[in-house]
Amino acid sequence: MYGNRKILAGVLILVFALVSWAIPVWSNGNEDNVEAAPSFLARVNSKIFKVLFFDVTRGFVQIDEVDRDENPVLDDSGTAKKKTVQVPFIVLVLILGAIFFTFWYRWINIRGFEHAIDVIRGKHDKPEDTGEISHFRALTSALSATVGLGNIAGVAVAIQLGGPGAVFWMLIAAVFGMSAKFSSCTLSQMYRKINADGTISGGPMYYLDIGLSGSRYKVLKVLGKALAVMYALMIMGGAIGGGNMFQANQTAEAFASTFGISDIGTWNWVIGIILAIGVGVVIIGGIKRIGAATSKIVPFMCGIYVLASLFIILTHISQIPETIRLIFTMAFTKNAYYGGLFGVLVMGVRRAAFSNEAGLGSAAIAHAAAKTEEPVREGIVGMIGPFIDTIIVCFMTAMVVIITGTWNDPSISQSAGVTLTTEAFGSVIGWFPYILTLCIGLFAYSTMISWCYYGERGWIYLLDHIGEEGVGLKTVVLFRIIFVIFIIVGAVNKLSDVLDFSDAMIFSMAFPNIVGSIFLAPKVLEKVRDYWGRYQSGEMSPAESN
Repeated sequence: MYGNRKILAGVLILVFALVSWAIPVWSNGNEDNVEAAPSFLARVNSKIFKVLFFDVTRGFVQIDEVDRDENPVLDDSGTAKKKTVQVPFIVLVLILGAIFFTFWYRWINIRGFEHAIDVIRGKHDKPEDTGEISHFRALTSALSATVGLGNIAGVAVAIQLGGPGAVFWMLIAAVFGMSAKFSSCTLSQMYRKINADGTISGGPMYYLDIGLSGSRYKVLKVLGKALAVMYALMIMGGAIGGGNMFQANQTAEAFASTFGISDIGTWNWVIGIILAIGVGVVIIGGIKRIGAATSKIVPFMCGIYVLASLFIILTHISQIPETIRLIFTMAFTKNAYYGGLFGVLVMGVRRAAFSNEAGLGSAAIAHAAAKTEEPVREGIVGMIGPFIDTIIVCFMTAMVVIITGTWNDPSISQSAGVTLTTEAFGSVIGWFPYILTLCIGLFAYSTMISWCYYGERGWIYLLDHIGEEGVGLKTVVLFRIIFVIFIIVGAVNKLSDVLDFSDAMIFSMAFPNIVGSIFLAPKVLEKVRDYWGRYQSGEMSPAESN
């Protein structure tokens, strides 16, 4: 009984902490000129940025500051101002981690691509396999979280701040990121937990804990527990921030901008309440309902978005060679306005990770529920996520923004985000922004549904490990209530506050996931060699699997 009281106290403290952060932000609404006192989570953000987001170059990379026309920016004495280009530690972790997994698994992202398509098409599905959902539904559930406003608003911001060259580094990051996602999704199958009711629990919390608990070194066992708890906390925060509030905020902005709504404050409340009701209805059903809903929504909205983008690109077909040239040449730019080479590279990698979540481990939670007895097979399916998200959807956005010339329009604010993409569509034909706004609503809705599931998995793991087994599941409705409330908070909230919290939580997820996955990489490699040997020998022919 005493233990349950402690659990309840911890839950109440968490709720109080979240609300204490929301209240000052809520009261400010979207008034950027209002300065709020630092809130609880604002102070937490500050600590996280100091620990995981410090500049690894220690200010060493400095360039002359210039304006958009490359004219030097001078101080009062007439001397050119200097600008420090930061390389955050966590971005370096993402880059090196993705490169490590690519070489360690012998370029599985390339050699396993064709096989991944066959698996997604159901050629290797077995109804009797353990799990809750098919390979295809696991992929669409994961894509519903990754394909979102990061593909629309995030890409636009990356181009505004990093120039067209940031797109090149986004694509490179996605190619290597496929291997990082393969690692996470394979591990989620290797160390998933099958509950008494037949449901599946899996993801980084479990493979960091269970996987490293089998080590002969005590320090790795302790490290596994610590990394798992850290990840559970971060994914709860990431779900409420980037997977919830950011989506609601940009959806409200998109609808207000497209339909010319003047009463922004009231409108944001309306959008927030509508989204909260819509998400609340679906999340009660759990992963099976999420899989059923997103397997229909995601292909539909991706199709609409890609077709709309293709239409704009084809109407500017003569400009395609110049656009591609601009992307490649500016990837190695010395233009200080975009931060030079390091600035462009960091911006591309950062926005790619925010969009496709490669290295963050979040998609592994959805893939853990797939019906399969072959962990490597699900890893191969999972790695297609960054390809669809970044190499297809993000690239389409980038081409539209660059080819229409809106990326270099000085009249559009650098913090425009989704508005920049809307302007790009609208510059070709007036009614295109309505298609984009529809896609934004669908992207945001499906993203919030899946991220709620991710966040509650962190909640369940955390409470089960600080209290009695089953406490997390019994109290998960509290997390769902918190999640739904913060949809409204995000819609009426300042974007800058949302992004600070989202970046702090989402990128921090990469640290425990990549560090732990590197320690578990030898075990995954054994599985890869065994699986690939059987696949190449014809032992796993589709005919046998059906």
